[in-house]
Amino acid sequence: MLRRLAVMDLAAPLPAAVLWDMDGTLVDTEPYWIEAEHEIVEAAGGEWNDDYALQLVGKDLNVSASFIRDHSPITWDNERIIEELLVRVVARVTEHVPWRPGARELLADLGASGVPCALVTMSWRSLAGAVIDALPEGSFAAVITGDEVEHGKPHPEPYWAACRGLGVEAGDCIALEDSPTGVRSAVAAGVPTIAIPFVIPVPEIAGAVQIGTLAGLTPDNLARLGQQARVSMGTESA
Repeated sequence: MLRRLAVMDLAAPLPAAVLWDMDGTLVDTEPYWIEAEHEIVEAAGGEWNDDYALQLVGKDLNVSASFIRDHSPITWDNERIIEELLVRVVARVTEHVPWRPGARELLADLGASGVPCALVTMSWRSLAGAVIDALPEGSFAAVITGDEVEHGKPHPEPYWAACRGLGVEAGDCIALEDSPTGVRSAVAAGVPTIAIPFVIPVPEIAGAVQIGTLAGLTPDNLARLGQQARVSMGTESA
């Protein structure tokens, strides 16, 4: 089960790859999304609230668009709603990328250690590109976005696609996620997962362990946590 665990002093091999969620894990863009939701709903004469916004954290954008239409006067189709949100969020990210503590440092250390990374996000390519452009070239060896998969998180397809793109086995990787939706997606794909809850709590889910921050985390620390997640998943003995 998902447990809050300290990094154990155990030797563990580095993962074949690290699969990163974006919103809430790599970057703190959730306030940008919530602001954009308020703007489009209120411009249509409706009201938006934090409870609605929190229900959309980590969700596929098509799911979010349907929810917005069902809970507001907006009558646009999903594609129009998503584009109206994205243009606002991309503009904010272009002005300032709000990195999560320790994320860029860990990403750089993994690259220096020869561990490939993939970005697995339910945001669309336009937003992922704005974030990637602010990183050193080659930071991500594969990028999976919500507009490029048939089934979004919590379905395992995004993580399966990332593993195929990198040519690695899911069980040999580690996923980094901040939301229940994302953790369920990664674990369902067979990827040992490190949960770093941020905007909303993450419940106990077999195959994941939980930490408070990426700040100060090294590739070796990450490998040990991944080993604990495999034990939780039942694919490795303690």
